[in-house]
Amino acid sequence: MSDALAAGAELLFREAQCLDEQRWDDWLALYAEDCEYWVPAWKGEHEPTADPKQEISLIYYSSRAGLEDRVWRIRSGRSIASQPLPRTQHMIGNVVLAGEAGGALRLRSNWTVHQFKTKRREVEVLFGRYEHELVRAHGVLRIRRKKILLLNDYMPGMLDFYSL
Repeated sequence: MSDALAAGAELLFREAQCLDEQRWDDWLALYAEDCEYWVPAWKGEHEPTADPKQEISLIYYSSRAGLEDRVWRIRSGRSIASQPLPRTQHMIGNVVLAGEAGGALRLRSNWTVHQFKTKRREVEVLFGRYEHELVRAHGVLRIRRKKILLLNDYMPGMLDFYSL
């Protein structure tokens, strides 16, 4: 495994751990200020939307400020759909280097999230593919772009960043 791939995979694993442990500040710190966080919707059985600014998305934030606002809503209790927060376990695998250009590192991976909704005592399993673009900022690897392709997008409940 190359050093770049190993460093990138370690960042993905760290992000998953922050989400599972609900360490929101540590999770936000993994993202560059100018990051993009996108969960496309599906146009058809095998075609996701291609442009978050012109087509429907399940989730779209054009900067870290959107993610910060979402975390604030959860912490403040203003996100009724997130009360109580589910217990989650993120599993990331098949991490591959998709390319390196202009100082950016592109990774692709598969993911599965098991979440236990304590209020309803239900278990949900979500799965899909990640595309990450990572850059170095002040010598530290940060997420500049994260695209999450949710393969089982018919869900009985609400969807939020901690479930993906």
